[in-house]
Amino acid sequence: MSEIIKHKKDGKTYSVQSHLIGKRSEHSLCWQGCKKFKPNDVRNCEIAQNLFKYSLSNGVSTAVWECTSYEAK
Repeated sequence: MSEIIKHKKDGKTYSVQSHLIGKRSEHSLCWQGCKKFKPNDVRNCEIAQNLFKYSLSNGVSTAVWECTSYEAK
């Protein structure tokens, strides 16, 4: 079992499995060449934008493993 540690990000303290720090984009489908994914852009994928808002307001960090909207570049 992996060690659970405290990790500070975006002014919040998160609990996280130590081996997963910094791995979200590596494991998230959005970051794997989806042409709809445009972070920090008003044209960003609606699903990704909603997840981002949810994550900020609820203090979680999410990776997308499956998506109905994914389109390769």
